[in-house]
Amino acid sequence: MAREETTVSVPGPHGARDVRVSSPSRVLWPELGLTKLDLVQYLIGVQEAFLAANGDRPVSLQRFSGDIDGEQFFSKNPPKGAPDFVRSVPVVYPSGRSHPQLVLDEPAAVVWAAQMNTLVFHPWASRAGNPDNPDQLRIDLDPQPGTGFDEAVPAALELRSVLAEAGLTSFVKTSGNRGLHVFAPIRPEHEFLEVRHAVIAAARELERRMPDKVTTAWWKEERGRLVFVDYNQANRDRTMAGAYSPRPLPHAPVSCPLAWDELGTADPRSFTVVTVPARLADRGDPWADMHSEPGTIDTLLGWWERDVEAGLGELPFPPDYPKMPGEPPRVQPSRARAKG
Repeated sequence: MAREETTVSVPGPHGARDVRVSSPSRVLWPELGLTKLDLVQYLIGVQEAFLAANGDRPVSLQRFSGDIDGEQFFSKNPPKGAPDFVRSVPVVYPSGRSHPQLVLDEPAAVVWAAQMNTLVFHPWASRAGNPDNPDQLRIDLDPQPGTGFDEAVPAALELRSVLAEAGLTSFVKTSGNRGLHVFAPIRPEHEFLEVRHAVIAAARELERRMPDKVTTAWWKEERGRLVFVDYNQANRDRTMAGAYSPRPLPHAPVSCPLAWDELGTADPRSFTVVTVPARLADRGDPWADMHSEPGTIDTLLGWWERDVEAGLGELPFPPDYPKMPGEPPRVQPSRARAKG
């Protein structure tokens, strides 16, 4: 039996490109009946804002073999047979190993990724031309069990003030789930470890101001019912779902940029593959001017040094990282106490 497929004409900077889409009627979000072709049409509908946020960056593709409940895996390297309008750039991973990573430059490349069964796009914080130096400071506000979006909102608003005091203009988006992502454009003058230290400095300052609301505790057993400020998302090769990326949840949510004055009344469940194209058409992209005036992390690095002198040093890295200078032992606190 012949395989089902269709061809989609994708507009772009070099004219329209025809991209083959196999199994266009495959249902990806069963609860809503949204298909692979619906995903492709969504990505075409938000192409300008999507590429402004995620293009020209090394990107990891979260791919699914079936619907959102099926097997999934991450794809970083260009697969064999990738079209010539999909490029790659060599990047260095935490292990020190260098390897080419995908870069998406035009709408047809994004549709090709969807054809390869990508649902979630994870861009690096750095540009393809300078992958070692981030041009975005990113902070993930992750509500812990017993908290949710409503608890993340005041944390984000206070974090905005913290970053403003450090000379940075910040932008916010929903995570596509219960959390919020706060970004600040920065000049690409520092490598990932220094940007991580700037993030930790901001996170600690936020924790001082909201000790009953947020935590920087890496170990889950120490977080309680608070919003975790996930500083480890600032590390090299650590990414979060990109702006306008769909998420594999039943209601087909999107990680959606917001204006700050929307945050207090926003319902993250309302930003979906179905609703976001019309929202963009009506309101425009709140992140359109993000990189017009990038700031520096100099003040935050000054806070980091101040905290180090006060006895607050490095924090734990992810478990798959090599041992890093100054890092405390990677031992769960309860286990360390038991051994003691």
